[in-house]
Amino acid sequence: MLPVENPVLFVNRLLATLPDADRQRILASCEPVELHLAEVISEPGDRIDHVYFPTNSFVSMLTPPDGHAGLEVRLVGHEGMIGTPLILGVEVTLLRTLVQGAGFAWRMTPKGFSDALTESRAFRTVLNRYLFVLTNEVERMVACTRFHVLEARLARWLLMTQDRARSNHFHITHEFLASILGVRRVGVTKAASALQQRRLIHYRRGDIEILDRARLIEAACGCYGATEAMYERIMG
Repeated sequence: MLPVENPVLFVNRLLATLPDADRQRILASCEPVELHLAEVISEPGDRIDHVYFPTNSFVSMLTPPDGHAGLEVRLVGHEGMIGTPLILGVEVTLLRTLVQGAGFAWRMTPKGFSDALTESRAFRTVLNRYLFVLTNEVERMVACTRFHVLEARLARWLLMTQDRARSNHFHITHEFLASILGVRRVGVTKAASALQQRRLIHYRRGDIEILDRARLIEAACGCYGATEAMYERIMG
């Protein structure tokens, strides 16, 4: 059961932008579910059996190249949704969806989601705008991976995770960081050590604490502020 005394668990920004009547109608078609750390929601080629609107949970969307665990192409938390292909009428996912931050989400069946898109013009408009934001984010991610140094990319990922975790503390291993950033483990170790030596973070055995957010933003590549600004401008 969700702890109803804590309303922050129920907040998803996509749903929060809807008119009250539309939002209440959509939530009536949802069920609250708990997502567990390291839970795999889907694998490439799977038929999408549910749409998720995270509240205080967040997931990594990974594309698994041959012989690799998976390169992260999207980090989704309370600002977004899981199951975007269904917006376009596509029922299959091409990504691996892995819970990176445990917590709660609203869950809908594909039928309920399709009905909501048909019945609520506001809902469809919000999700079309969200697709535009995601397209911009993926395009920027490609350039970021190619041209920005690892330390700056790591700082950006830590900030994005902090935003979705809504906490200065979270857990992530070197192995997983190396995988999602597409680099060797030794590279992540050096980058994390550099940030720690500058007293921007504290990192020990996978436990990360953000010590100085303002300076971590300065250390991150400009992609961090740019993607967040685009979201705010398009999504309002």
